[in-house]
Amino acid sequence: MDDKYEALRLKNQLCFPLYAVSNLITRKYKPLLDKIDLTYTQYIVMMVLWEEAPVNEKFLCEALCLKSNTVTPLLKKLENKGFIVKRRAAEDERNLVIDLTEKGKELQDKALCVPKTIAKEFHLSEEEAVFLYQILYKILDQERMKNYDVISRESP
Repeated sequence: MDDKYEALRLKNQLCFPLYAVSNLITRKYKPLLDKIDLTYTQYIVMMVLWEEAPVNEKFLCEALCLKSNTVTPLLKKLENKGFIVKRRAAEDERNLVIDLTEKGKELQDKALCVPKTIAKEFHLSEEEAVFLYQILYKILDQERMKNYDVISRESP
């Protein structure tokens, strides 16, 4: 390949190993989450709710870096499974509030094994895991700040 195209080699792309590892991790989660009747995206929604419930839909979207058109069907499926309830906020009916049901709270105990099992799958030292976490969140935080800046400029 001509040196002019060096930047286009797959091995030189930051996006590819991130994409491939993301897929790998999601595949590792699947059998564990199947046992507790969750998809990976439903699982990350539940993790936010276990930590913060009740929350509004906007908070959930921001916490998960997802758009409303992705979160809305997830919430519907979680509600159909009996894990969450949705209601309109009394002070502003445009605001959708999501809370856990008892069944959703009980699911947290069943999910306790998931992080421990996943951690064993990837042979990283604690130092490597912390470093990777910091780098990934550095990228995410920079993007969140860009999005926040755009929203701030658009606000009246």
